[in-house]
Order: sequence, then structure tokens, then C-alpha cells
Amino acid sequence: MSKTTKSQNGKRELSDSVVLITGALTGIGRATALAFADEGSTVVLAGRREQAGRELEAELRAKGVEAAFIKTDVRFEQEVESLVDQAVKRFGRIDVAVNNAGVEGTPGPITDQTAESYAETFDTNVLGVVLSLKHEVRVMKAQGHGSIINITSTYGHIGAAGASIYVGSKHAVEGITKSVALELATTGVRVNVVAPGATETGMLKRFTGTKENYDGLISTVPIGRVGQPEEIAQAIVFLGSDKSPYLIGASLGVDGGLLA
Repeated sequence: MSKTTKSQNGKRELSDSVVLITGALTGIGRATALAFADEGSTVVLAGRREQAGRELEAELRAKGVEAAFIKTDVRFEQEVESLVDQAVKRFGRIDVAVNNAGVEGTPGPITDQTAESYAETFDTNVLGVVLSLKHEVRVMKAQGHGSIINITSTYGHIGAAGASIYVGSKHAVEGITKSVALELATTGVRVNVVAPGATETGMLKRFTGTKENYDGLISTVPIGRVGQPEEIAQAIVFLGSDKSPYLIGASLGVDGGLLA
């Protein structure tokens, strides 16, 4: 069971926090799990690959923190509900939730899209966030505190030719986040977004497809380089901490100046 000690000013330290992360096994999710572990947090890892989950669980425990992997597919409510309930049963509460699970879908012009390619993207990127929010909020409202961070993209703010379905899914999460944040504004539960720009992950390489496309995308970033997952993770840790109490319904762009 995690500690419940709070600092003398009544705020909960990250070293006393239970953090739930979906899509925790690669890229930004993995970097976020490691960043919270470095703060001393208990980390609950959710993902679809058992072996990778157990390996990351062991890696976090080697850092001296409590960690648990729970195999979960966020497209299915029964699995999300079980994830949240198992986390609470084991650790007593959830202080921070990071809804990071996402897919890039099938890039291409709108004329090539199908009901299946739409569902492939929206079931994970949007429905998965909705189901996660539903059950995380259920627990956090009862606690009277919590911070939820949904992970979107700069493409939650702008368009991108050839990526209409993915872009639409990220716009949807931005709007859902703002609405849920307003629902919860007086409850002690904060909901915000981190919107990464181009970040060095497997998804970015799959999304761009070719070196030419990859280099072209990076050339649009004012800072002149791709972001690292660890840089995104630090922004997530900030929103999960008590250092951001007045941030509600915000979208924090971590994009090397792309949207400036």
C-alpha cells in the first residue's frame, strides 16, 4: 500500500502519489512512467503487451518504487473499469491519471478512408479516453482530489493533409477535456491536456513513413529538432503535481514552438 503522507502545507507530494498511465509501454508513456518513478511515485502501467509490461514493471521496481502492470485494452469498458478498480484495490487511490494510449491509424486522403479506418483510430484515441475519464473521475470525485492529463498532439489544434482521421481524433480529445474539466472544476479534480509536437517515437516514424517526410516535418519546427519523450514527460509530471493547481482545462503545447 502506498504512503498517504502529505507535506506540511497540505499538498500531496509526488513521492506519495499513485499514478496510472495508459499506453505506458513505449514512447511518451514509457518516459512518463520513468519520470514519475524518479519522483518516487507508485506507478500503475496499462498496456496490451504482457511481456513488455512485466519488463517495465521490473525496471521501475529496480528504482525502488512500487509498480504494477495491468494488461488493458482501453477500447473496452470492462477492461478499463477493471484497471481502475484493481489500481484502487491494490494501492488505495489514484492521484494522477495519464491517458496516453493512442494510435496513428491509417494515413491517407479522405477518399481512401473507411468506416473501419475511422473506428481503428477513434476507438483508441477518443473512446479510450472517454472510458478512462469515466472511471478515473468516478474514483477521484469520491477522493476529492486528482489530476488527469490527456495526451493529444499539435494536430489537436491544426489540420494536416493526409491525416484527417488522426487529426479529428485529437481535436475531439481537446474538446472532451475542456468540457470534463468544467464539469469537475469545483470538485478538486483537475483535467488538462499535454499536446506534444513532433517527438522521437515509433509512432512518428510510422506516421511519416519515409525519411523525406520525416525531415520535412522536422523542418517546420522552429527549434530545429525533434522533441524527446523525456521532454514531454516532464510537462506531464508538472501537470500531475501540486505545482499546477490553477491549471484547469488547459492545453499545454510542448512542440518546439510549432504553434507559436
